[in-house]
Amino acid sequence: RNGDGRAVLRSSVREFLCSEAMYYLGIPTSRAVSLVVSDDDVWRDQFYNGNIQKERGAIVLRLAKSWFRIGSLEILAHSGELDLQRTLLDFIIQEHFPSIAMNDSNRYLEFFSTVVSETANLIALWMSVGFAHGVCNTDNFSLLSITIDYGPFGFMESYDPNFVPNTSDDEGRYKIGNQANAGLFNLSKLLQALKPLLDPRQKQLASQILEGYGERYYSRFTELFKAKLGLLGENEDDNYLIAFLLKVSLLC
Repeated sequence: RNGDGRAVLRSSVREFLCSEAMYYLGIPTSRAVSLVVSDDDVWRDQFYNGNIQKERGAIVLRLAKSWFRIGSLEILAHSGELDLQRTLLDFIIQEHFPSIAMNDSNRYLEFFSTVVSETANLIALWMSVGFAHGVCNTDNFSLLSITIDYGPFGFMESYDPNFVPNTSDDEGRYKIGNQANAGLFNLSKLLQALKPLLDPRQKQLASQILEGYGERYYSRFTELFKAKLGLLGENEDDNYLIAFLLKVSLLC
């Protein structure tokens, strides 16, 4: 896209503040450790209206338990580097998924099941605070299901499932109402990357796990919104009430 890859001060401050806000909202996220302002000038068209202005560059130092993403495995599978992919996957499991035994022949299946469940949980948490990621591709989805990228993100001021924080997303591919579907798409790409390492039975089970993603997401979404409304116990009308209130919010 002919970009220079540099961040400017205003976007860096915004990233710093948002990642800390997300942390204190209880949402898994990377953390901002420091913000360094550069003396280099960066030219930006902030509102994409042809008004290019000079801004100061900046760098945010971020920390996370891991920066491995779905794309980290996808690119190895795509290039046919299966031995390296297996080595990397074993390292990720050993370092970050202690509940999975390394001598378990189903460890990749267990890994996939955990990532599916935790991805559904993360996106439900995003939705519970009106957070729109902005670029939900496989390279921005953490294998540890934490929020690792703060590019063109945004928070809804009022409920609108068509809210898009990314001015370059003309088609609304990553609108907030489509985040759950984007998660499913990315997980399907993860499964595709893992298939060369699975036997036929494991492939079938993995497909069933992926089919359960929607139910897991919807269950967690409902749980979070019931908590916001102070609803106790289980009632068959709870889901209707949540949907009704969201619709009312949209009309208002």
